[in-house]
Formats: sequence, structure tokens, C-alpha cells
Amino acid sequence: MQRLRGGRSVLPCLPLLAIVFVSLFACNHGMAQSAEQTPAAVSNDSSAAPAGLPGVGTSGLAVAKSTSTGKMRLGPGDLVEVSVYNIPELTTKARISNNGDLYLPLIDYIHVADLTQEEAQELLEKRYADGGFVNNPHVTVFVAEYSSGAISLLGEVARPGPYPMIGERRLYDIFSAAGGLTEKAGKTVVITHRNDVEHPVTVHLADNMAQTPQTNIPIQQGDTIVVQRAGVVYVVGDVGRPSGFLMDNDNLTVLRAIALAGGTTRTAKLSGAKLLRKTPDGVQETTIELNKILRAKAPDIAMKADDVLFVPSSAGKVAAYRGTEAIMQTASALSIMAIPRP
Repeated sequence: MQRLRGGRSVLPCLPLLAIVFVSLFACNHGMAQSAEQTPAAVSNDSSAAPAGLPGVGTSGLAVAKSTSTGKMRLGPGDLVEVSVYNIPELTTKARISNNGDLYLPLIDYIHVADLTQEEAQELLEKRYADGGFVNNPHVTVFVAEYSSGAISLLGEVARPGPYPMIGERRLYDIFSAAGGLTEKAGKTVVITHRNDVEHPVTVHLADNMAQTPQTNIPIQQGDTIVVQRAGVVYVVGDVGRPSGFLMDNDNLTVLRAIALAGGTTRTAKLSGAKLLRKTPDGVQETTIELNKILRAKAPDIAMKADDVLFVPSSAGKVAAYRGTEAIMQTASALSIMAIPRP
């Protein structure tokens, strides 16, 4: 009769093994039937992609799917905890050195950089077994902190800077860790992957991010996330509240900008209004017939980021605005206001 190392007989274990075998067979058979009866929940058809994610579309969602299935790899500076089943004396918590090595009891230094957790576990098990230190070892590698894959968060967030990659993280997790977005944050977020800098992913956030979970995409090690500032348009001159206004979208027009600025005053010279726009060749100045636009006798004009709408005074009380340069300097000194939400 064949015996194990501890002197125990194999025979008493046979009934238990038979029960386990029958249970596994029944479980696999039931899973196979369930798979045949259950329709597929995910379609590869691009037309089935969820709506409500402007600027990402099918290509952006495909990138998000690929990142969610990517394996994170160990690197210098990562804090890992290694444990061997049933041998607590070998439990070690240490950082990977700058050259990618990890020091462990019995097996000394071992190179683990660029390995996944599973690959590192297999390597350590082999080293413990080959060295005769542990018979049939079962090693677990837990990554407490991915310092090597820190995420760089830039732009309009409360606390920009590097953030460690701890486990699987998503875009909103990073925003939360950074204290949220600033009041000047726009709706565009650009994510550049360290291993694919030529193809950044652009995400357009909704006013209520909780209503668009599709934008909460997975983040990879070493990603650079830039929250762009909202565009600003300025209204200066003979209006109620000369100010700069953050653009939530690209639909801000001259009429709405005038309304946000408290409207024109009684002394405003509506026929002499100007729209100043920055171009590669300098500031372009366009005279607009604001009097006709206000009476719906001329089409409204869409404004772009950094546009300056100037309304002169017929009474000459805005004498300080002399020339394009003076108007632009005045606009840059105005307070910035968020557009009230409906």
C-alpha cells in the first residue's frame, strides 16, 4: 500500500476524493448548461456602445476596455508583502530596490522588476523549492503601493501632483484623492499612457459625473492625467458687471455673454461693439452690430475661448478703453465667474 511522507495511508482518503470528484463533475456540468441557456450580455457590435460619453466614442471605450484587462507590473520603489502559506516566519514586507531586486529570507536577492504579481509568485515558489528551503511552497505577493507606477495628475484639481498606484484605480478615484476639481476646471480630461504616448485618450465629463459612469475609466500605472481649464470669455465696457465667464461648452454666444454681464447700460453705444479674438497672427478685431442682434435683426455670434466682447459708451465715460491693447489688459484683470447652471 502506497503511503505519504507522514506515514499516512492513501486508502482512507479515497472516499473523500471520490466525493470531491463527483461534486466537481456536477458543478462543471451545471455551468455548461447555464452557459448554453444564458444569452451573451456583452456585444462586440460598436452600435451597442453606451451613449452619453461625448468625445470618447467607440475608440475611447475600446481603450478603456484594454486598460481594465491590463496586468500591473512590479517596479523599483514598490512596497510588497510576501508570505508563504503556513510559514509565518517567512512573511516579509519590503520595497523593491532601485535595480529591481527584492531581498527575502533564505533566498537572498531576487530580481522581480517588470513581473506581474502572478509571475513573481511563481518565481519565488521555484526559488524556495529549488533551494530545498520549503517543500511545495505556496507564495502570495501582495502589492501595498505601486510607487514605480505613480500617476501624474495635472491641471485644474485641488492638489495636483503624483499619486501612488494602489491596486486598481479609476478616474474618479484619482479626482477624489486630489480633493476634487477646481471651479475653473473644464469638462475635458486628457489621459496619456506611459506605454502609448502617441495615442492619448480624451474624456469629456458631464455636469453630473454620477450620471455618466462610462467616463469613470480605469487608470494604468504611469498615466499622466491633465484636467484642462475651462475656456473663458470676457465682457468689458459699458455693461452691468464686466467679468470673465467660464465656458461649460462651446455654445456661449454674444447675446448670452451680454446677459451674464448684467446687460448693457443706457449709455452703451450698441453700434460700436467689438469682438476681439486671439489668432496666430495677433488679435483680430471685428465690429459687430449689437443693436441689431439684440432686436433679432442680425444673427447671434458664437464666442470662443479667450474672446473679448467690448461695449463702448456713447457718453464717453469709458475713456480708459483706448485701443485694443488696453481692452485686452483690462479683460485679463477681470474676476472670473462660473456660468450659473439652470
